[in-house]
Amino acid sequence: MDAVIMAGGRGSRLAPYTTVLPKPLMPIGERPILDVLINQLVAGGVERVTISVGPLSGLIESWVRHHGDYGIPLEFVYEEHPLGTAGALANVARPAGTFLALNGDVLTTLDFQALRERHRGTGALATMAIKERVVDVQYGVVYRHDDGRIARLEEKPQLRFTVSMGVYAMEPAIIDLIGPGERIDFPDLLLRAIERGQLVQTLPFDGYWRDIGNRLDYEEAVRDFEADPARFMGAAASSAGTR
Repeated sequence: MDAVIMAGGRGSRLAPYTTVLPKPLMPIGERPILDVLINQLVAGGVERVTISVGPLSGLIESWVRHHGDYGIPLEFVYEEHPLGTAGALANVARPAGTFLALNGDVLTTLDFQALRERHRGTGALATMAIKERVVDVQYGVVYRHDDGRIARLEEKPQLRFTVSMGVYAMEPAIIDLIGPGERIDFPDLLLRAIERGQLVQTLPFDGYWRDIGNRLDYEEAVRDFEADPARFMGAAASSAGTR
């Protein structure tokens, strides 16, 4: 099984850190988030990883080449201009079968092998890992009638959403839906597949997941990882300080 890590974004929500450090190299404990992801993929049965890089790509490749020791082939593709979260798939050597695609800023305990098996069992073109998120509203919410009368008041409610985890299992044919050099994000790519009659499935996940793309989530992810590295890394956690 192949995996493609999308690491070509600018990481603007984590500025100013990401003006000099690419987001995939943001440290989680004593290792970058990219290193955590690659180790998890290898543990999940992935045999080749391709990393799509853009801004500050030299730093990412240099770190992986000099510090990573994963026992599988690692390849890089380069985005000469931004291609969105999914466009770089068209530049990757075509996988022979089911492959994983994921954002390079995800900290999770998702079982990648379970995602692959769920996907293959449904016959879908693509399967998106999803999770329910709860958002606390810090204000009293007012519901009104059309004439301005108060209909209902709700003090600091919690809103529940089902969100994409930025992790997908896919069949190689989905790459045919991307035009040469096209900038496209994963939601638009999946909607395009659905519009053309393809089956797109989901895998609900109730374990740990954080997108470290903003400062608050990043800081919480660092605390969670440092509190229990083995939760995310298993046996690989013991080598956290050796790379």
